[in-house]
Formats: sequence, structure tokens, C-alpha cells
Amino acid sequence: MVVLKNSFTIRPAEPTPRSGICISDCDQDKPITHAPLIYFYGSLPCLSFASIIETLKISLSKALVSFYPLAGRLYWTTGNGGRVALNCNSMGARLYEAESDAKIEDFGDFCPTPKLRSLVPSMDYSDPLHQLPLLLVQLTKFNCGGVSLGLATSHIMIDGTSFSHFMSTWAKIARGEPLDVLPFLDRTLLLARDPPIPPQFNHERFNPPPLLIGRSDNQEERSKETTVAMFHLSKTQVEKLKRMANVGRATNVQSYSRYEAVAGHLWRCTCKAREHENNQITKLYFAVNFHNRMLPPLPQGYFGNAYLRIAASSQSGELMTRPLGHASSKIREAMEMVTDDYVRSAIDLVKVQRDLTRFRTYHTVGSTQGHFYGNPNIEITSWIGLPLKNVDFGWGKEIYMGPANVAFDGKCFVFRGHDGDGSLTIAIRLQVAHMDALKEFFYKGISDWSCSKL
Repeated sequence: MVVLKNSFTIRPAEPTPRSGICISDCDQDKPITHAPLIYFYGSLPCLSFASIIETLKISLSKALVSFYPLAGRLYWTTGNGGRVALNCNSMGARLYEAESDAKIEDFGDFCPTPKLRSLVPSMDYSDPLHQLPLLLVQLTKFNCGGVSLGLATSHIMIDGTSFSHFMSTWAKIARGEPLDVLPFLDRTLLLARDPPIPPQFNHERFNPPPLLIGRSDNQEERSKETTVAMFHLSKTQVEKLKRMANVGRATNVQSYSRYEAVAGHLWRCTCKAREHENNQITKLYFAVNFHNRMLPPLPQGYFGNAYLRIAASSQSGELMTRPLGHASSKIREAMEMVTDDYVRSAIDLVKVQRDLTRFRTYHTVGSTQGHFYGNPNIEITSWIGLPLKNVDFGWGKEIYMGPANVAFDGKCFVFRGHDGDGSLTIAIRLQVAHMDALKEFFYKGISDWSCSKL
């Protein structure tokens, strides 16, 4: 059981600008809810819990001087279709001090169950938006002497790249080290054109996700019981999937990456586990970071959302019967669409939407709002390329970092193994009726590859 002992409001250590920071059109369709993430640190015999809390309080206050938008509050704009604005009022972040009678080993492989989620602050979204902190932190002390650091951050404010920049900066301040890259706070770089240009591309982000054959809506699929599991891939298994994906690849096609191989394999296996009909249309939704796809590239340290959710599409029968390279090629095809022109067209399309609410996904399990990306589809968030790990506040690097929640059917996270040994971990939520089959097909498909049985 987790017991909250204290809570603190952490404001910037120095006066910060009070002028509003633009919320770009690229930010506006992102989740209003807070993305939960967890770090675990082993036993800290040389440090008292009180000293750790004090270090976090002081260093976070200093970090919020540079990252002062995180100390502000969002509010709904008047009659503007679910859009928000930011008030840089220095109301501060929230830091909670907690204790648990559990030990770190009690969390096993750190599967994001409600037990793990209890280590991250929760929000009551029935409260007015302008009262909700944009950053919440919870430090929990365990019976074994270790601690966890749970973070909940408004996705309207930042993406994974900006979050990792913030965490790195905060940790450097805690260690007393000089800062290198300060956040670039001007989000007007990602405003829509004036006037917006009519769509030049088919932006899958704004199309309703496919339904199961024979269904007129997704309500039945939304209501089904789901569960979460962790899949672990060794370096050897990851390399084997890459070889599988690249068999028969044309010489003029660049080798498929480990992400394209792993994502393609997961996509195929979910179709098989869900027992799709061959002509079932299925989509794999995933995020593409476009910092370096813009002309010119976004400035180093750009602070805000700079990714697009896009979709690869196929018939389930093709995915299940053709080699893995087919699934990987569909992912590559979607990824290569994201150019400067594509990004600007997508941003223009956000601007002209009457109501953005229906496009948002939520970090709360069981949410019935927004588009549904579950059966027959999946959505993958990849942290493979993000520097989220090795966050050292002066007491050593974490022993584990991962998501504290996986919100809906078909949603999964892919991230690097802790030891940097080339392994990968996948946290996925799926309907209970299909999870056992997915586990079987996922690992059997790798071990049986030489027999070409998948």
C-alpha cells in the first residue's frame, strides 16, 4: 500500500516571464491527460529520504526557471473547438512524498498494472483545467531502501524528446553540473499557415480507424475486458527479427531497422491472435519525430510536441501470409511520407478542425472519448531512440525506466532494455480473450522462423 506523507508546490526559483507561450497547432490535438512514467532506483544506504526529497525540491525549482511553461496552467479558449492556451503564471509543479511497505522486487518485471500506476500521481479531470498542474512528481520510499520516481506530464505541453531534455536538465542541476542546451520555447514555428492550405495528402490521423468487418461502430470492442503484458526480446531475438524482415528485400531498398522489424512482427501477430478475416483492414498507428524532417530543421532543444501520429495500412491476410518484410515495408512507406510539406499540411488540417476533442486519445484506462485505436488496429509508441534512461540525480542511475500505464486495447510501448545490451521490452494492452494467443504467436514466430511457419 502507498501512503502519501507530504505534498509540495514547486515554483520556479527565480522570476520568469509571465507572457503567454503559444500552444502550437501541432500541440492542440495531443492528449489533455498526463502521460505517466516511472523510474526505480535501488537501495540508497548513504542518503536519507529527507535529503533526497530536499535535493529534488531545490533542483526542480531551479529547472523550472528554464522550463517555466511547465509551472503554468492550461485553460480552454472560448468557443474554439476543444483548443487550449497557456498561462505562464508560475503556479508550479506538484511534488509528493510517499512511502510503501512493498519492496522493489515485488513489482516483478515492472508490468504497468494498477499497482505500478499507484506510484505516479493521479489527476481528477473533473476539476477545471486551469487548476491542473502540468507536471506532477511522486517520490516513493520502499521497504528495501530503494525509491521510485513517478512522473505525470501534460502531453499538450511536451513530447518524449522534450521530456527527456527536461529530465536530463533536472538531473544535471541536481548533480551541480552546468547546463548545455537550454529549451527553445518559441512554438510559433509550428503554427498553421495563414490562411491554411487545403490538404495535399491523405492524413490518416484524421480518418476514423477501421472497424471489424460487419461492425457499424466500435462500442462492443471498447467494452471488452483487457489486460497488460510485458514481452522481452533479447539482442539475439531482435537481430533475428531484423534478418527475417530483410529476407528478399530489394537491393535498392535500405535495410529495415529493428523498430520496423519488431513493429511489423507485433502487427502480424496481433492480427493472428485476434483471428482476423483475411480481408480485414487493419492499421498500425505510430508517431514520427519530425524535428529533423523540417526545412530548416527545428532548433536544438525545441520545447513542445514535434511528432505526428501516422498509420500504416494493410489487409490482415496479407500480413499473416506474406513474409515479415511486407509489414515492415508498409511501416517504411508510411514513415517516408513525413516530409516538411506533409508536416505543414497536417498542421494546417488541425487548424481547420471545428472540434479537436474526437481526435484525442487518453492516458486513462477505459476512456470512451476520442478515436479508438484498438481491435482491429494497434498503436505503437517507440522510445527506442529517446534518451530517457540513465537519469542520475546524484545517487546513481535508475535500475528500471518504463511506462506506468498502457491505456487501451492495442496500445503498446517499445523501449530499450536497461543494460544497453541490445534487448527490447514491449508493454502491451490487449483484450483478455487474445493475450495468450499473442504471447504464443509472438515468440513462436521468432523461434520457428527457419521453418517458415509464421
